[in-house]
Amino acid sequence: MPLMFDLPLEKLKAYGGTNPKPPDFDQYWETALEELRTLDPRVEIKPAEFQAPFARCSHLTFTGTRGARVYAKLLEPADPKPHHPGLVIFHGYSGSSGDWFPKLGWVAAGFTVAALDVRGQGGRSQDIGGYAGTTRFGHFIRGLDGPPEDLLYRQVFLDTALLARIVMELPNVDPRRVGATGSSQGGGLSLACAALEPRIARVAAGFPFLCDYKRVWTMDQDVAAYQELRDYFRHFDPLHQREDEIFTKLGYIDVQFLAPRIRAEVLVATSLRDTICPPSTQYAAFNKIVSKKTMIHYPDFAHEGLPGWDDRVFQFMIGM
Repeated sequence: MPLMFDLPLEKLKAYGGTNPKPPDFDQYWETALEELRTLDPRVEIKPAEFQAPFARCSHLTFTGTRGARVYAKLLEPADPKPHHPGLVIFHGYSGSSGDWFPKLGWVAAGFTVAALDVRGQGGRSQDIGGYAGTTRFGHFIRGLDGPPEDLLYRQVFLDTALLARIVMELPNVDPRRVGATGSSQGGGLSLACAALEPRIARVAAGFPFLCDYKRVWTMDQDVAAYQELRDYFRHFDPLHQREDEIFTKLGYIDVQFLAPRIRAEVLVATSLRDTICPPSTQYAAFNKIVSKKTMIHYPDFAHEGLPGWDDRVFQFMIGM
């Protein structure tokens, strides 16, 4: 296996992670979920300009934590069957929910689909921390200098769970047949969604981001998607006097520590030449999943499109 910069495959399969776990991690997320249970999402669904003969396409907005209005594209079968499956889709870092057309295959297969715009990135959702519209990058360090409850990704992770609940409550959707999928940031959010909404039935995550931050730093891979980690230290802690504190606080939004909560069947794709989200960081999360799981390896690929992956995800999800 061409693992030129990371651990050999046999060590990846036993790797336990590097980033410290906060001692009150479980209570932190139980408190967050209690907040979510008391929240009125004020869901609004309005017809979209784009339509298709066999699909109803809508703009879905809801209120998440801290009062942010969060947006998702919603696509439903025009003639839905009772108890049909659903799917929530999450996009890559700084991106958006994308075009309507690529999601129509799911609707043709009988799914209701909701594709989230992550707060403050390339779509319509708000970053309520003083900005409406894109703040683009810097998201996993946003809130790092305040209490852990202010971490932006706390709110984003909760958005994923709330969107899944909204889909599960739609007419004709079977709440026992809802999946989550995405790659990179979308892969990390799919795992977080399933951890925080345990009714999610299946997860397909491509090279998940947001895992094992300290491992990225020790590998000197805090560039590209993880550049903001290096920037944070350079600007705000150049001598690394707060290193333990910072990595422990990032542990609250480290997907590897949410992974044991997952009850869904999980499919993960890992590129063994991925220098953006190194394989060991992905395995830190994968190895902690206790439900049924499968890891697919792409030995010659990096952080890029993976041939056959979309087809595999489709076949995996239609088996719900």
